[in-house]
Amino acid sequence: MDLPVMPPVKPMLAKPVKGIPEGQFYEPKWDGFRSIIFRDGDEVEIGSRNERPMTRYFPEVVEAVLANFPERAVIDGEIICVEPDGSRLDFEALQQRIHPADSRVRKLSVETPASFVAFDLLALGDEDLMGRPLEERRATLQEVLAQAQPPIYLTRLTRDTAEAQEWFEQFEGAGLDGLIAKDPAGVYQPDKRVQSKIKHVRTADCVVAGYRVHKSGPDALGSLLLGLYTEDGTLGSVGVIGAFPMARRRELIEELRPLVTDIESHPWNWAATFEGTPRKNETSRWNAGKDLSFVPLRPERVVEVRYDYMEGARFRHTAQFVRWRPDREPESCTYAQLDQPDSFDLSEVLRG
Repeated sequence: MDLPVMPPVKPMLAKPVKGIPEGQFYEPKWDGFRSIIFRDGDEVEIGSRNERPMTRYFPEVVEAVLANFPERAVIDGEIICVEPDGSRLDFEALQQRIHPADSRVRKLSVETPASFVAFDLLALGDEDLMGRPLEERRATLQEVLAQAQPPIYLTRLTRDTAEAQEWFEQFEGAGLDGLIAKDPAGVYQPDKRVQSKIKHVRTADCVVAGYRVHKSGPDALGSLLLGLYTEDGTLGSVGVIGAFPMARRRELIEELRPLVTDIESHPWNWAATFEGTPRKNETSRWNAGKDLSFVPLRPERVVEVRYDYMEGARFRHTAQFVRWRPDREPESCTYAQLDQPDSFDLSEVLRG
């Protein structure tokens, strides 16, 4: 591979802002794997945000790149998976695509095929475009992908703040994550947060059902495990919060000590599911060596948290602490309190 922009390249990033800034380019914020794709003839490499190649996990995307990209190009975008009916993004299915076994990778490439949504052009032919204004890069990207066929897409873009506001309100129903605002005159700056992201922010009252200890030692709290009750009274695991100052982490260990209970009497006693000690068998698919064991607590305390949106029955991202709610009964913390966006057909977003 011999391109004017060579892998690895860290993607340009965005910082969160409140409200939609004026005078920008506005794009939907896709919920997938950020990827810069490099093509030089028959060679294709799919980069990731952490600069590790993901080429082997998405053979169908490689085929689509060879069929639709210019002969030599570097394009920034997002790899996504779509639910079987095509109505929403499916991040959970996308996560499953990162698998060590080649046979499994090939199987999933057929069962849950991925797509690529392009939104920036870093190089074309022998020319490095990173120093050119975004407005110029976008116009060229639109030209070179004018005939592209699914699963390669060009993201929507508007300069109209009113239309961007409509997208912000509607596209969440298709599983999108908000908006990205970009300076039309901006050059491409790898690993710099020079763009803006506008995301949905909501609050929910959750039951504190356990905690994990901090990596520094057992005298400090790492994260609180949150639960919400389903209609049948089951306490579901909904997510975690973990951004506390170190002094507060140590205080919380002491505050929560009276609530520590045995796993056998806890709603999340998964002994029937796992062999051995259930708390030691909960592992992370992203880091097999990470200890995700937890200390079970009697579900008696309620905390208000801030979150952006749900992925299935869980918060898509780590929630943020707002305040304790001693006035709320744990049993009143149900999934029914959560906002449910109106459905919106993802195919309409992609066709745009």
